[in-house]
Amino acid sequence: MATVRDILAIKGSQVLSIAPQVTVLDAAVIMNQHKIGGLLVMEAGQIRGIVTERDILLKVVALRRDPGATLVRDIMTPDVICCQPHTTLDELRGVMKNRRIRHVPVVDGGQVVGLVSIGDLNAFQANNQEQTIHLLRAYIQGHAM
Repeated sequence: MATVRDILAIKGSQVLSIAPQVTVLDAAVIMNQHKIGGLLVMEAGQIRGIVTERDILLKVVALRRDPGATLVRDIMTPDVICCQPHTTLDELRGVMKNRRIRHVPVVDGGQVVGLVSIGDLNAFQANNQEQTIHLLRAYIQGHAM
């Protein structure tokens, strides 16, 4: 059964983070530069929250707050759901679906070792299905002659 470790082996373990006292504008610039949808909010090596595109849209843009004056700590989601490298992808997908979240930090031994998005899960599953289809075609075509 596939695990979060399998995704991190492909994706890598780089995790971008931001401090809680940084402005939302700076957070948005970093997300745009790196083409990502969320940043961990870290302080003293500890996860304090997560800030996502959705947080910015709902808590800043829709309320017409100034992103240059609003701090990440004021809009971040403080209760972050985490997983471990040995978490199965089925389990993680279920948690993400039920909790309606799109980004989950991967923690091992108290250290952040990665971040998995719903897009990462979907890409991994699609790649596995493509490989299975390719193998089945080769099998059928090889034995049909």
